[in-house]
Amino acid sequence: QVQLVESGGGWVQPGGSLRLSCAASGFTFSNYFMAWVRQAPGKGLEWISDIHGDGAVPNYANSVKGRFTISRDNAKNTLSLQMNALKPEDTAVYYCGWPDLGPSGWGQGTQVTVSS
Repeated sequence: QVQLVESGGGWVQPGGSLRLSCAASGFTFSNYFMAWVRQAPGKGLEWISDIHGDGAVPNYANSVKGRFTISRDNAKNTLSLQMNALKPEDTAVYYCGWPDLGPSGWGQGTQVTVSS
């Protein structure tokens, strides 16, 4: 069955960097777009980035464009999100997945906290 496991979250000071990873299994990873979404405290889900199955044409929300970079390694079934110049408003739980993967199409999330 589909399984997605995020890792790499933590606490970082404003201006710092983190790299999130998402380990995928149970489906043909390269056949699917993949995305990162986040949920800040008290707010709804926010889509922040997605990437085609072959790694081409990444898309970003305006709120992260120029600071975050999405990538994937289809040989390792891994999705990544490099986050630079982090801001307090980036504090959220970050999830990887894709809607077409069904009920298990999103991971359990990893917490990112940006504060001084």
